[in-house]
Formats: sequence, structure tokens, C-alpha cells
Amino acid sequence: MRYSKEHKAETRQRIVEEASRRFRRDGIGATGLQALMKALGLTHGGFYAHFKSKDDLVETALQHAVEERDEAVDEFLSADEPLLTLIEQYLSVAHCKHPEQGCPLPTMAAELGQRGEPSATTDQLVKKRLEQIAAGLGGDENADERSVLVLSAMVGALQLSRSVKNKRLADRILKTTGQLLQEMAEP
Repeated sequence: MRYSKEHKAETRQRIVEEASRRFRRDGIGATGLQALMKALGLTHGGFYAHFKSKDDLVETALQHAVEERDEAVDEFLSADEPLLTLIEQYLSVAHCKHPEQGCPLPTMAAELGQRGEPSATTDQLVKKRLEQIAAGLGGDENADERSVLVLSAMVGALQLSRSVKNKRLADRILKTTGQLLQEMAEP
């Protein structure tokens, strides 16, 4: 049975959205195509009607995650104290507990770096966030360098807090990193 182009586009979008959530929550390697397609009520073989390979899906799902997060980041950056708000939201317990809704970097960065061919989408995401953070730092002569520290600390702290079993330790990692970054970011 042949499906309309609209149905095919809708199905592809459903696959991208679910993959994006699962890659951010579970990681790329732990997300199998068969389980992904089954969760959507689709066949494993049907995957190849939409994507050339899992790598193709990874890149598309990463682009989707970036677009989705850009909306939230734009909202944070429109606050009275944009950089402080971004740090606070990024290092929040909610962001820690819901990786499927958050930034793809803490979950996916290590795997993307090990895949042989780094992602151009990751480059774009990192560059954009560095520029946004540097602007929030007031554009001083060291803002570009400090933005690297802020982004690296946020991603690393979120990744560490998700990796520890002890809730108090996880909260401490988020809180301490957030406080120190906010102190550094204050004018």
C-alpha cells in the first residue's frame, strides 16, 4: 500500500521527535532502531523508507533537538538578567531530571565525539551558545574565553549530576556550579 507524501512526512516527523527524546534521554548507542520503531507502531524495515542510516537519523534528531531548545533559550535570553537566567535554568533540577526535553550536549556529546565524524550540527550549537553567553558576559575583552568556561561547566555539571546516585551530591554539583558561574557572570 502506498502512502501519501503528507503521511510519509508526518511519519518521518514522529520518528525524528521520538528519536530526539530517546537520544537525549538514553544516548545514541542505547537507542536501538527496532525498539524505536516498535514504540511508534512501525516496522523496523520501514525505517529505511525515511532515513539512509542511523547516522542520518542521529543528525536529523540532533537538529530537531537544537531547534526545540533554541525556543527555550531565546525565552531565557529575553529575561532581565539573560545569562543568569540561562545558567539557573540549565543547571536546574528539572533539566537534570528530564534529559529528553533538554540540551542534547550532556547526553550526546561524548558519543558524537566517538562516532568518527563529528556533527556539524554540534559545531553550530556550540558556536551559537558561546556567542549568546559571551554577549551575556557584557562583551568584555575576555568574554569569548569565559563563554567557553561557562558552557563547558554547565554541560559538565549537568552530565555529572545525572551520573551520580546520591541526590544530595547531584544537587550540590548543580547548585555549586550555578553559584560560581553566576558570580563570574555578574557585571
